[in-house]
Amino acid sequence: MDWKLELVVAPVTDVDRAKEFYVDKLGFTLDVDHKAGDAFRVVQVTPPGSACSITFGINVGAGEPGTLKGVHFVVEDIEAAAKHLDAAGIEHSGPQHFEDGRQTAGVHPKREKYGSFVFFADPDGNSLVLQEVRAQDR
Repeated sequence: MDWKLELVVAPVTDVDRAKEFYVDKLGFTLDVDHKAGDAFRVVQVTPPGSACSITFGINVGAGEPGTLKGVHFVVEDIEAAAKHLDAAGIEHSGPQHFEDGRQTAGVHPKREKYGSFVFFADPDGNSLVLQEVRAQDR
């Protein structure tokens, strides 16, 4: 039996600001932006190439804004992804890897699968991580 992760709920304070971040800055596809009066709005966005989406809105899910932690996105080129964040004006850690049990600046020296990371956050402080898996490692 397959268990496919379909959707992650991100608690946010400002739906339009979150939509601008995920769609306009990160380049995610806008799948849904639906309102049912002032008390309900759901926005669903999907990262390029992903089968799993992120949703946020008004009265969507539970949790305080900024409490979603450590959502990982796999990218083929961590340096290109960091440049994409730079171009979008998104603050981030720059490429990092673990050496002797601690985080160290730069890509993994051997470019090992799942070995390089970039850490960043959305405007509400929900923490997001890019993790490199190159095509030849798939």
